[in-house]
Amino acid sequence: MKKTSKRSNDLIVSDTQLNSVDSEKDKNKSQINFDQLPLEVTLKIFSQLDIQSLCRASVTCREWNDTIQSSDSIWKPHCLSLRTVCQREIDDDLQSGYSWRVTLLRNYQKSKVKHEWLSGRYSNISSSFSLPETIMYPMDADTWGEILEAELER
Repeated sequence: MKKTSKRSNDLIVSDTQLNSVDSEKDKNKSQINFDQLPLEVTLKIFSQLDIQSLCRASVTCREWNDTIQSSDSIWKPHCLSLRTVCQREIDDDLQSGYSWRVTLLRNYQKSKVKHEWLSGRYSNISSSFSLPETIMYPMDADTWGEILEAELER
């Protein structure tokens, strides 16, 4: 009886081991490396990411970084969303020949600060000492003019 029991346990272990080996083979067959995807599919995947996720993905590996940085189609929608706040700045950069990615980089922080000003977040500040220095961003005279006009209308 012991002999049969031991033998059936060996068979069970062997079956389990065989099943795990088979499942590993199946898993390897079904996995596709990212570099095997067509460029169109890769760009479609990256275009679904937000700006922060794109930046994180670009530091994953050199291939992803090259793909993300060289594809303006990935950056264009993000840049156009900033255009609602920084239309003049973005249009000027595009006319100057900057790529969508560079235009986004040049205007991202500015758009955040400008949006805060235009939405009235800093309307009740009594002096320049009350401004949060860490989030301020240098802006040109035209941008400050837009902000001043918005403040005067309030």
